[in-house]
Amino acid sequence: MQALSPTATGVAFVARPGRPAVVARTLVELAGPTRGVVELPVRLMWNAERTFDLADPDQLLWMYENVLRETTRTEDLRVLINGRTLRRVWRLLNLPRGVRQAWESRHRGLRAA
Repeated sequence: MQALSPTATGVAFVARPGRPAVVARTLVELAGPTRGVVELPVRLMWNAERTFDLADPDQLLWMYENVLRETTRTEDLRVLINGRTLRRVWRLLNLPRGVRQAWESRHRGLRAA
């Protein structure tokens, strides 16, 4: 899986200044876990508490927000985010404007999710 680059879309969406938002080409490729406990790598979550119980809706949202905001690798998306779950929780996620715009630009179905 490859991420959309600013040159591929003609528009640079940023997660924060100097960091482009990373977007998966398809939601189907996002095969992350749907249950259990997930520990994020330090590069995605600097807090000592980096484990998330996916059965807890608040923890699931917090994990997805961190991954979508902080990742610079499409592989992170593929192994940590689940496409069906992402569609289900999309409207509940608190994301930077650039991240939301990048994802909705590529995956128009998320706008209606």
